[in-house]
Amino acid sequence: MVGVLPSVANECSGDSCKNVISMPLMDDMKATLKADLDVTNMNNHLKAYIEQEIQKGVETAMKDVMRQLIDNKLEQANATIEATVHEELTRIGVTYVRWGRKGCPDGAELVYTGQAGGNYYNNEGGGVNNLCLPNDPENGEHQNYDNSQVYGAEYNIDGNRKPHGMSGNLRYKAVPCAVCHRKQRSSILIVPGRKTCYKDWNVEYKGYLMANHYSQKRTDYACVDVNAEPFDNKSSYEGNSVFFYPIRTRCGSLRCPPYNAEADIYCVVCTK
Repeated sequence: MVGVLPSVANECSGDSCKNVISMPLMDDMKATLKADLDVTNMNNHLKAYIEQEIQKGVETAMKDVMRQLIDNKLEQANATIEATVHEELTRIGVTYVRWGRKGCPDGAELVYTGQAGGNYYNNEGGGVNNLCLPNDPENGEHQNYDNSQVYGAEYNIDGNRKPHGMSGNLRYKAVPCAVCHRKQRSSILIVPGRKTCYKDWNVEYKGYLMANHYSQKRTDYACVDVNAEPFDNKSSYEGNSVFFYPIRTRCGSLRCPPYNAEADIYCVVCTK
């Protein structure tokens, strides 16, 4: 409560009066009187209230600043993570060999182009996998020992031995190949017996399964592009080579249906 000091003849002055204010009063006689009011408690309450409000304002402002700083940092961190992931995805990819063609499908990067090769079709030992040999080899030194295992590959495809849908006579012509890189893909799948990919997979190219003749030594199956082309215009039976014969199904342990007897075998190269 505001205290009222007794009236004094002289006005209050000095340090003792710093929290005292004078207020005019009216008595019953309508005469002007003056009272000195002690506002110390009011000042203390007002000061405490102001300090409390300032503290609240500062805390609120600091919270807003900290929240903004955190939001900005999170945005920067998310942007950095997104940019890093995008950059990594541009580098990640899969490679595959496109047999029977010198180039890659649209959108795929050509790593190198070359000639298909492998082991001599009638060798008893050695490797069995087909090789895509680059056209710009870095050759080793001549050796005297006898262990030749890398030969060129030739098509053995003609009018009587040609899958439906393939054009031209490719018999005894060298087989080209291309190593391709498809960016932003992590998996590759070669599906035998189909010419389309399964859901969510992307077609790189389609063709027919080929390998050595069954009477010759075994080789890997190769998915030869449906639009196969020759390596060059040379056409002669070399004999000392690996052959790419079209192959067909044989029913029995292979269930027909769903397969057809003595039929071409499609293949498709898929990525995801």
